[in-house]
Amino acid sequence: MVSLLLVVFLLQFAIHIINNVGANAIDDLLWILFLRIPSATSNSQRTQKVLQRDYLKTRKQLHSTSSQDEFAKWAKLRRQHDKLLADLENINAELTTTRSNFIAIISKVRWLGTNGFRLFLQFWYSKVAIFWIPKGWVPGYIEWLLAFPRAPIGSVSIQIWGLACASVLLLLGDAFIALWALAVGQMEGKSRKGASPEFYTIPSGEKAKKEL
Repeated sequence: MVSLLLVVFLLQFAIHIINNVGANAIDDLLWILFLRIPSATSNSQRTQKVLQRDYLKTRKQLHSTSSQDEFAKWAKLRRQHDKLLADLENINAELTTTRSNFIAIISKVRWLGTNGFRLFLQFWYSKVAIFWIPKGWVPGYIEWLLAFPRAPIGSVSIQIWGLACASVLLLLGDAFIALWALAVGQMEGKSRKGASPEFYTIPSGEKAKKEL
């Protein structure tokens, strides 16, 4: 069952990464990558940028035009401004709806591919031994705990193996963060020690006064 052992570890690793990086950050990254694919949504985003640029330009011109001295020009700019604003609001609403639907689908796929798949494996292989431990290494009640809930006594169940993987990954993640913070702190300390001190040069007039 080496393959199942590795699958459970990789699955727990993926869950660990998602929990630490954050689902929202992953959703934002996937949305950005999705917009790079040629599609109607990516075309809508490009249209949104063009409309936003034209709207800001027209708005600036409208504010710099007097409604009394240049009424005809001001009225034309006003109509353009209102049309661009309406088009921009429509496309913003369209993109917001598309993004909400995209995030909802991604969230379901992510859950099915991680926690859902983990629950399926734990149910389907609940009576299967991930690996066996040598007889007599641990007391009988420890063997029962390692085989919980339905794996053969003397083996490690998929539930216990998944729990062990999650615990080890959590400890390794905390250790990595601590080592990283320590290394950054040491580098900053060395940079401060290596910085040359600032010397204050006494003007010649003040130096002569001190000698007197």
